Amino acid sequence: MMKIVRRSAPALLACAMLAGILTASPAMAQSDWSRQAARIISSKQTYPTTAQMRGEEGTAKVKVYVGADGSVQRTELATGSGSPLLDREALAMPTRAGRLPAPPGGPTVLTVPVTWKLI
Repeated sequence: MMKIVRRSAPALLACAMLAGILTASPAMAQSDWSRQAARIISSKQTYPTTAQMRGEEGTAKVKVYVGADGSVQRTELATGSGSPLLDREALAMPTRAGRLPAPPGGPTVLTVPVTWKLI
């Protein structure tokens, strides 16, 4: 009897979600989207050679304004890294990422921290 319940549990859960009995929370969907968008943006990070040669390190926080279709509308520096070179790189990353997945709640603003550390 337990084997039948274990095998059918995923199917029952899927049916319940389709029927609207159980739903993923909007907050969870937004949180998942935020993590995915931040990963996509972070994948475009480079370490400017001049900043490396100068030994510049830091963390910048970039506000990314995302349209309902996932397009990057604009970027804004929320917190600077202490290096103009790194700040420029942080502002350029979202644009290089191109179109992001469409946010679940429509247009939104995402703040992405970007850290550069010499090893």
